[in-house]
Amino acid sequence: MTGALIDNLLTLTADALAPVETVFEDAKSSVRATVREGDRISGAKLEEHQAAAHALSWLATYTESLRQMNAWAGRLNDAGQLGEMEKLILQIAFGEYLAQIKGGIMMSQNEMARLSDMGVDGAALETDAINTLVAHGNSQSARTRLVELMRDNAGHATFGATGLDEELEMIRETFRRYADDRVVPNAHEWHLKDDYIPMEILEELAEMGVFGLTIPEEYGGMGLSKASMVVVSEELSRGYIGVGSLGTRSEIAAELILAGGTDAQKEHWLPKISSAEILPTAVFTEPNTGSDLGSLRTRAVKNADGDYEVTGNKTWITHAARTHVMTLLARTDPTSTDHRGLSMFLAEKTPGDDANPFPTEGMTGGEIEVLGYRGMKEFELGFDGFKVKGENLLGGEEGQGFKQLMKTFEAARIQTAARAIGVAQNALEIGMQYAEDRKQFGKSLINFPRVANKLAMMAVEIMVARQLTYFSAWEKDHDQRCDLEAGMAKLLGARVAWACADNALQIHGGNGFALEYQISRVLCDARILNIFEGAAEIQAQVIARRLLG
Repeated sequence: MTGALIDNLLTLTADALAPVETVFEDAKSSVRATVREGDRISGAKLEEHQAAAHALSWLATYTESLRQMNAWAGRLNDAGQLGEMEKLILQIAFGEYLAQIKGGIMMSQNEMARLSDMGVDGAALETDAINTLVAHGNSQSARTRLVELMRDNAGHATFGATGLDEELEMIRETFRRYADDRVVPNAHEWHLKDDYIPMEILEELAEMGVFGLTIPEEYGGMGLSKASMVVVSEELSRGYIGVGSLGTRSEIAAELILAGGTDAQKEHWLPKISSAEILPTAVFTEPNTGSDLGSLRTRAVKNADGDYEVTGNKTWITHAARTHVMTLLARTDPTSTDHRGLSMFLAEKTPGDDANPFPTEGMTGGEIEVLGYRGMKEFELGFDGFKVKGENLLGGEEGQGFKQLMKTFEAARIQTAARAIGVAQNALEIGMQYAEDRKQFGKSLINFPRVANKLAMMAVEIMVARQLTYFSAWEKDHDQRCDLEAGMAKLLGARVAWACADNALQIHGGNGFALEYQISRVLCDARILNIFEGAAEIQAQVIARRLLG
């Protein structure tokens, strides 16, 4: 058992799953009993026992991650593609995640999710399969050998086979080449100067179909799968998260219109979004509300002509100045105090420029200076009598805004998980190149075990997050509910991206703290992933509610 590969690995990983699932079900029952009030879950008790509930969310995420890693290895094995690198990634992933399940899952740098927090013990985990994987899976020899193989991986887009089909890998290669040619050479300068991503990049991406990737062909899109969206987002974000995020607002707008729009709205807006004739932005968040969308105060009042006038404030609005239309969430029922009085609008505006970023009457805005995620800029917006056509009420019915928005969360979180994978992959590649090039004490940094260990764990966790994200996309493509899995993918992916960026910067030592090195940008970019599209704590709360409800 001291070698790099464990005998009967697939048998062991398969045998390890059932005990983990048993412990998870026991934990779920225990936490549910703690937060139940009568026959329902009590919001007050869920908040009181938030640590236990969020620990359950992380346990669920690890359980699903191991399940998907085992399924990935099985598919590769059946196809004759399970090589040494893939086996090492599998055994290290199982060894580490099983050890964390037994001893404590890292929710953040100083927060651990332990089984005792959820009122269960780990007795069911004391099996030969689990003990073997914990003892020998994530070994020094395994990590050392994995990095040796990674160093010989030149010319491959990923460390280990992804298990995707040939068409998706061709899409990956296309966008990887584009990112390397057009994004990577310029990304750091865009970041340091806090410049907009040039319009020529948007035009090129439009020609490649990025903004209409998953829009049906009947509306001018490419009609591709969410899995293709994941691969494209992953590769563009590997180049620069700003470029990988350019399509996010188009994806959200298209999801809103496809799910909740009238036929006329679909026919009018979707072809324009698909071609990037118009650029949308999402205008949901308000000051002092954050993720509590039910407390939004921005109001839309219908006038005698059937149009609306919007008054209120919004914040953290990405790419607000250069866009043509806002998916704008506002309160149309002034007597309501929760989400039931909200409506969604397709609010048209005139794109601005540096001299006059918000030329549309009734609308003002100011830039929010940020650490990273810079290429589109963030804004606070003010509305005072801002006019929206009545025909631009999404679906033609008031009070449906929150429900319409909820339908977009699956795709949005899958796409955010994909962006996280891209950022993590970028950090790994930058860190590994530096570790090869930098010499200390007569040899490259990569030859020191703790440096190599960091790189090995990056590769392993990227594959774990990747497989969880691909599974979420597969469910979405097959019309299965996947809000739970999409939330898990986003939760894990964001943590992995931050860990990869932080460790890659550590490999750089003092140079990593210098603005001239790319890893300083990647660290700033990675940090946002644990905050937007649902902060990690909110994401864990959402997962817990879904598990316990």
